[in-house]
Amino acid sequence: MYYFPLQPPYFLLLVGFLIALTSGLALSGTLKVIMQKWPSDRAENIKPRSSLKQLLVPFIGITGGTCLFLSSGLEIFGFPSFLALAVGLPISLFTCLLVWLQLGSMMIFIEREGMQSLDLDSDPMA
Repeated sequence: MYYFPLQPPYFLLLVGFLIALTSGLALSGTLKVIMQKWPSDRAENIKPRSSLKQLLVPFIGITGGTCLFLSSGLEIFGFPSFLALAVGLPISLFTCLLVWLQLGSMMIFIEREGMQSLDLDSDPMA
């Protein structure tokens, strides 16, 4: 017997996508402002940890939107509500945690080595 939801959560899927999208735009703007301020604040020795605190709220928005989007998508494809949430929540939280840790390590690396160290287009052998 197949499970078909009476009213698939298309609206929640759209809301989750829009939450993640707008939070991503906010994170991008905040990150650009932080990166522009770093060369001028280098003398003041601002730590990347304080910069990460500014990025926390938009990143939590991305995490929540991703969780809602993934859980709603699974429910649309036939998962029961509790199972869709039980699968979507750990996957989105774990993925977002890994991205957060990578973002923090990249900010520390940029502070230590400079922005030029991320130039992937230049050929070091040339």
